Amino acid sequence: MSIAQPILLTPGPLTTSARTRQAMMVDWGSWDDRFNKLTASLCWQLLDIINGHETHRCVPLQGSGTFAVEAAIGTLVPRDGKVLVLINGAYGKRLAKICEVLGRDFCTFETAEDQPTTAADVETMLQTDPRITHVALIHCETSTGILNPLPEIAEVIARAGKRLIIDAMSSFGALPVDAAKVPFDALIAASGKCLEGVPGMGFVFARKEALDAAAGNPHSLAMDLHDQYTYMAKTGQWRFTPPTHVVAALHEALLQYKEEGGLPARNARYVDNCKALLDGMAELGLRSFLPAAIQAPIIVTFHAPRDARYQFKDFYERVKAKGFILYPGKLTQVETFRVGCIGHVDAKGMQAAVDAIGEVLREMEVLDI
Repeated sequence: MSIAQPILLTPGPLTTSARTRQAMMVDWGSWDDRFNKLTASLCWQLLDIINGHETHRCVPLQGSGTFAVEAAIGTLVPRDGKVLVLINGAYGKRLAKICEVLGRDFCTFETAEDQPTTAADVETMLQTDPRITHVALIHCETSTGILNPLPEIAEVIARAGKRLIIDAMSSFGALPVDAAKVPFDALIAASGKCLEGVPGMGFVFARKEALDAAAGNPHSLAMDLHDQYTYMAKTGQWRFTPPTHVVAALHEALLQYKEEGGLPARNARYVDNCKALLDGMAELGLRSFLPAAIQAPIIVTFHAPRDARYQFKDFYERVKAKGFILYPGKLTQVETFRVGCIGHVDAKGMQAAVDAIGEVLREMEVLDI
């Protein structure tokens, strides 16, 4: 392993396979029929993952995952709607900020960063405020790795006759969501996460009826999912210049996803990665922030060592020099750092990362084992 090509143990961008990177070595004409077929195939494969062909449409969008979240809120929530945003981390707060900037009425329900939102919490909020039309949920909160109970919350929302918008950025492709069983108006994800593509494209699975009814809602020309889908359905083309190389890389990554065994196999590998990480770090005496019951196998937050000689920047650079890139913590109350379990890496790679972390902490004289 060269220092120029470290393993990215982050929540995305993440380490990709050689085949995925190689797919970006071809230039595509954005209106060319071959590229249009590539886009159509991509959307079809993505719908397969959620079993959504009968109920939802896949709308790709240029930009990061946050672009797609903003597009979903701006397109699918009417201007007189009201969004209940469920928060237990930084990305829930970002979703609330999106509502604020877009001028959509919203309220929030916030729990501690190590406490999942419950279905009972949501039911109480919906009973308290009948003006709520939509609920926005972060499935796996990337700032900690906490997993929120999506099926139970979705059932409460459907029973109340409200609409659900799911930010599944860090879970899609690794944690199962069946559109035939979990009712939602939108599920949002991106290319550079558990599908192991490269960043640059978001996508929204929008319920057909909700998308058809969304004309006139959007606040933005570029982020109008209704217009994006309508134009693509008529022409096969993106409205504006597409991220051609990103699309090609994701298409190739999806072929590998299927070869690996699809979602069950991807989930199993990430679970193995997470176990290797947690077990190895525990042996070093490093404590995870979340209990196992609510820890998703996506990214793990660890308490920083309580030693004056530990400084994250020094720790980060030393681990990077050994071939692994970690992620800073994103909590406000305690000092932490994060290690991702996703990307083109297996349990042996995770153990190698743990070994490197142990070596670095001994070099820093933080550990004496």
